[in-house]
Amino acid sequence: MRRLRCGRGGGPLEAAASAGDATTPEGRGCRSTAPTPCPPPAARRPYRLAGGLPGLLEPGASTDPYRLRLYRVLRTDFPLGYDPALGGYLLSRYADVALALTDPRFTGFPHDGAQPGPAPAPLGLCRGSVVCAPLPGDPPPAPAARRRAVERTAYVLARRISRRERADLVSEFCDWLPAGAAAASDRLSYPDLRALSRPAPRHLPARPAACATHTAVRERALAAFLANMLDHPDLLAAVRSGPPPGGGEPPAAPPAGTGSRSLFERAWTETLRRDPPVQIVLRRTRTAVRVSGGALPAGAPVACLLGAAGRDPARFTAPDRFDPLRADADPLLCGPAGCPAAVLGRLEAEHGLRALLDAMPGIRWADGFRPSASGVLTRAPRSLLVRPA
Repeated sequence: MRRLRCGRGGGPLEAAASAGDATTPEGRGCRSTAPTPCPPPAARRPYRLAGGLPGLLEPGASTDPYRLRLYRVLRTDFPLGYDPALGGYLLSRYADVALALTDPRFTGFPHDGAQPGPAPAPLGLCRGSVVCAPLPGDPPPAPAARRRAVERTAYVLARRISRRERADLVSEFCDWLPAGAAAASDRLSYPDLRALSRPAPRHLPARPAACATHTAVRERALAAFLANMLDHPDLLAAVRSGPPPGGGEPPAAPPAGTGSRSLFERAWTETLRRDPPVQIVLRRTRTAVRVSGGALPAGAPVACLLGAAGRDPARFTAPDRFDPLRADADPLLCGPAGCPAAVLGRLEAEHGLRALLDAMPGIRWADGFRPSASGVLTRAPRSLLVRPA
C-alpha cells in the first residue's frame, strides 16, 4: 500500500512502500443485504476545493467516499481533475483506470517502489514490484505445505473463537491468520500467537515472494470478504454445501452465464471489485495520454481510484450490490493472478471461511451490530462482531 502525504501548500505525491501502515479517519460506513445501497445523508456533501473538485483528502471527505457521493461526483462531474493535496491527477471512471493500469504509456510512480519497464501495477493484493512475480524455475507460490499451514491455522483460530459467546473476527481472526499461517509453515506445528510478531515487515526483501511477506493488505481483504459473506446467509449456506477447498467438483447446474467457477471464487473476485482493500493506485504518464475527461501531460502523476472504478455504473450493473453471480464480473481489479500475495490471499479467504463455518455452523452477526468500513487509502471493516452460535 502507498501512503500519500500532503503539505498544506500542496506538493508532489509521496508514497511509502510499507504495506498497510497508512491511517485514515474512522467513519461510519454502511452495508445492506438489500439490492440497493444505503442512501447517503442528505445534509452531508463532499468537501470541495476551488473550482468545485471534491478534495479527496480534505477533512471528512475520506471518512466514507461512498455515502458522501465523493466517487460519484468525481465520475460524473470531474472525470479528470487535479488534486493539489495529492499533487496529482485523479482518474475515477473504470475505462480510464483500466487504461492507466494496462497501457504501456503509463508506468509506476517513481517513489512507490515500482520499477520502470514491464512490471505489474500495484493492484489488489500485489505490491506492483518486478520482484513480486515468481521467476522461471522457482517453486509455485502456494506449495502444498503452505496450503496445509493456512488450513491448519484457520481451524485453530476458528475453534478458539467458537468457545465464546461473542467475538471480533478482525482482531481475533483476520489480523492473525496470514502471520500465523506463515509461522506454521516455517517453524511451528501450530500457531502460537504469543510467539508471533504480527506487524508486517516494513522493508521489501529482494526475492520473488516479496509481496507475500506483507500481510496487512491481506488482513483487510479477508475482513471485507467475511463481512460480505456474513451479510448474505444464503451465500454462506451455498458455500457450506459446496466442494471442499482445493478439490471436488463444482456445484451441479450453475446459473446460466456463470460458467464453472466456484461460488467462492466469484465471491472473492466480487469483494475485490466492490470493496478493494487498496483504494488508490499511483501511476505516472510516460507521454501525453488522452482520457475521457481530457488530456494528461507527459510525466504527470496519476491517482487511479479503484474504489470509484469498481462501482462505475457505466461498467457494472447495480455496482453497489454485492453479487457474486453477476454476468459482468471483471478480474482486472483483482491484480496479477500469479502474484504470491494474491494466491495466499485467496487461500486464506477460502480456508478461513471454511474453518469458520465448520467450527461455528450458526455464526451470525452479534445482536445490533452492523459492519462499517473506513478509509480512502486503504479501506476495510475495523471490527466484525459475531455470535459463534
